[in-house]
Amino acid sequence: MTSIPAIHSLRDGAVRAIRAVDLDIKTLLAQETARRWTARTLSLRSPLDAPVPDRPGRPEKPELIPPRQMPKRALTTDKGRIALLHAIAHIELNAVDLALDIVARFATEPVPNSFFDGWMKVAFEEAKHFRMVRDRLRQLGADYGDLPAHDGLWQAAHDTRNDLTARLAVVPLILEARGLDVTPALQAKMREAGDFESAAVLDVIYEDEKGHVAVGAKWFRFLCARQKKDPAAAFQALVRANFRGPLKAPFNDIARAEAGLTPSFYRSMTASVNT
Repeated sequence: MTSIPAIHSLRDGAVRAIRAVDLDIKTLLAQETARRWTARTLSLRSPLDAPVPDRPGRPEKPELIPPRQMPKRALTTDKGRIALLHAIAHIELNAVDLALDIVARFATEPVPNSFFDGWMKVAFEEAKHFRMVRDRLRQLGADYGDLPAHDGLWQAAHDTRNDLTARLAVVPLILEARGLDVTPALQAKMREAGDFESAAVLDVIYEDEKGHVAVGAKWFRFLCARQKKDPAAAFQALVRANFRGPLKAPFNDIARAEAGLTPSFYRSMTASVNT
């Protein structure tokens, strides 16, 4: 059994998990911190809390390369499916740290405790996703770190580190929502290739991600209401200021709407951001 360090508060547990280089310890810390916070056995903050790091802890592998240098993947081959699963594992690992970072970095924001409830549930589930995908990679004779990956997801966190509303606009409402758009096609392609085990992993991720986008949309709307701003207009302004590149169709309008992200937010911005 991997031992985890003492956790002094919610922010402390989140920071320790972000800093962890060992990915088993990172995911264990994320989930144990979530359990203790949900059970109300942790305070929100403590004088013993370490500062929030600018970058999460990572093992030596995978090598990080620019997104445009990532190779294309054909899902009709074992190597292609391994490459896709590796990319998903990297996304899920970043998602663990992104959920923890929004808790730790914004622990002094004047928001209800239910804000932190929601994001720790997200962190718990993202840790579950990472382990599921990594287990599937190992079943296929590979492991996380065997292939290169890109650093674009964490860059989005760094760019919005000083503005909670911007963070919510960019990470859950753009990056996580993108997962709702692309995952159904990947599920279908995995099944067409006969890889029902990988498809089943994607099924779990897809259903959970709807809830993650919903957490983002709920709190984005909450902050906009407090600031007396129209949510759709505020989203568009924040995206123009903080996101590089256009929003890419096709959109899974039904899943997005179920999560509280209606077309009024994003339809007018397709391929027109930062032009």
